[in-house]
Amino acid sequence: MTEKDSRTEYNINCRRDFDQDDEINLLELWQVIWKRRKFIAYFAGIVVVLTAVVSLFMTNIYESSAVITPVETKSGAGGGMAAALAAMGGGLGGMIGLPESASSTEIVLLLNSNILREKIIKEYNLLPVLFSKQWDEEKKTWKKGTGFSLNPLVWVSKLIAAVKPADKKAVKKEPGVPDMWDGLRALKNLVQIKSNVKEKSITISAQFDDPEIAARLAGYFVAALNDHMSKEARRVAAINKKYLEEQLPLNSDPLIKQKIYTMIAQQVETAMMAEVKENFSFKVIDPPMVPDKKIKPKRAQMVVLSFVVALFLGVFIVFFLEYLEKNKILKVDRPKAEG
Repeated sequence: MTEKDSRTEYNINCRRDFDQDDEINLLELWQVIWKRRKFIAYFAGIVVVLTAVVSLFMTNIYESSAVITPVETKSGAGGGMAAALAAMGGGLGGMIGLPESASSTEIVLLLNSNILREKIIKEYNLLPVLFSKQWDEEKKTWKKGTGFSLNPLVWVSKLIAAVKPADKKAVKKEPGVPDMWDGLRALKNLVQIKSNVKEKSITISAQFDDPEIAARLAGYFVAALNDHMSKEARRVAAINKKYLEEQLPLNSDPLIKQKIYTMIAQQVETAMMAEVKENFSFKVIDPPMVPDKKIKPKRAQMVVLSFVVALFLGVFIVFFLEYLEKNKILKVDRPKAEG
């Protein structure tokens, strides 16, 4: 027999031994699982039942969305006039800045800004809505939270507050009464802004346990955005108009004066459009509607996922118990063998 044949026979024998060991190991694993099958079944069943019970007590959350898109204004004569003025040495085109449509990025930043959200909270009085559990609807006042609480986290927080030295620079807050910062944090969790660059659209999604309030929140953001951008356009147009009127006595060239008059007319037109036109800087593609179905919790998915996780966890516990049992037997048999 050559050396090559002997190596081949050795490799074949090694593979055969490995396959036999593998089959024995798999058989042993299956025997362990079958031996404790009742434990795995009980464990998985208890976890599934507990998951189903917990999911039934979870609050249904509804989502309402509004889709908007920025209004694209065509560059008309205004830009040419501003360029002509700048070329003629007036320098007015670069100083006044003619009104332009807002980009998607600007609208998204504005929707996420505290300025707009604070305005929404104040205008629509959202603090009692966002913190309804702390609001007494009958007395129209906040619950001070002086009652006894069984929640251990409440006692821990009180203990930390009593031990921790007071911060003199911090703003004093009345216990149990949410303030504007609490409202802003709540809106951050409830309202999400998403921008689609390809479709040039912005989605305002509001989630709440009441479907009507979810639709109202999305509508509040659309209305507040329109109102804010319209007022800002009128404010900028008024500043530009005042500046242009101040430039009229300083220029004696009839051509420049004519162009200034034209630009003043454009500012007046912008202010009028912002005053009367709905959705001045953006267009509502899909207004918010009251949802008829919840988005979470997904109870069926939770039950199926808990079953799969419990099954794997039960098998792991079974192998661990088998490991402990074997070690215990070995420790008991070892002293006997030594004796």
